[in-house]
Amino acid sequence: MDESSLAKRAQQPVNLTKPVAEAELRASDADRDRIAEILREALAVGRLDAEEHSERIDLVYRAKTMGELEPLVRDLPVEGGAPGPRPAADAYPPEPGGALPDQNMVAIFSAATRKGRWRVPSRINAVAVFGSVEIDLTEGIFQQQQVRINVTAIFGSVEIRVPENVTLRSSGSGVLGAFEVETNESVDPDAPVVLVNGYAVLGSVEARAKRGKWLRDLRDDLRGARRAWQEQRRDERRSLHEHRRDERRERHARWHGDHRD
Repeated sequence: MDESSLAKRAQQPVNLTKPVAEAELRASDADRDRIAEILREALAVGRLDAEEHSERIDLVYRAKTMGELEPLVRDLPVEGGAPGPRPAADAYPPEPGGALPDQNMVAIFSAATRKGRWRVPSRINAVAVFGSVEIDLTEGIFQQQQVRINVTAIFGSVEIRVPENVTLRSSGSGVLGAFEVETNESVDPDAPVVLVNGYAVLGSVEARAKRGKWLRDLRDDLRGARRAWQEQRRDERRSLHEHRRDERRERHARWHGDHRD
């Protein structure tokens, strides 16, 4: 091929709109969640045992393309091509104020702790650099089923504790450090799923269930939290009303005193 032919070929426009095969499309978080829901349905009705379910779920959250996802449910029947709504979906009712913002925990030559009674967001970012981060979900209120914890430990440590009856998974790694997650599969397909991602460089990440700590019924938790909030609002309104009443009485008494003089 002479130089003129090469020059003409170089001048030809490149087709950047060439369609990509569906199997090569990059998978989104929503795609992974869809496949995970189908697998949970299969576990609930006995089509998969706990070990098969755990193996496939691990592959789901490692998948990068649609071609890696679809074979995981190819042998499972799905009515209508997508999982239908579950009866217990109202265990995760949306908050009136919308989704909670991401929780960021950073410890640089220091310590950061989150524990006790708190609303767990869908994403938690933890960074420990020559410091320590402790995340305790054993008394947390889960307002969504999927919770992702992204951790980075560099010469530091991140410790995560979850209730016994919560599903715990991991896709992290250690580089001259320890990334230890005691994975756990809940027998309840509607239980919260906590996925720990990230890495430890000359540091440590540890996540496990806290024995003896169980997540109580989610609807009761949320109902109790709303009831407490409503009672607090009533007390505040009552205090404000009494304060205004006392002010009126004081003004009235002062006005009568001025006129008596």
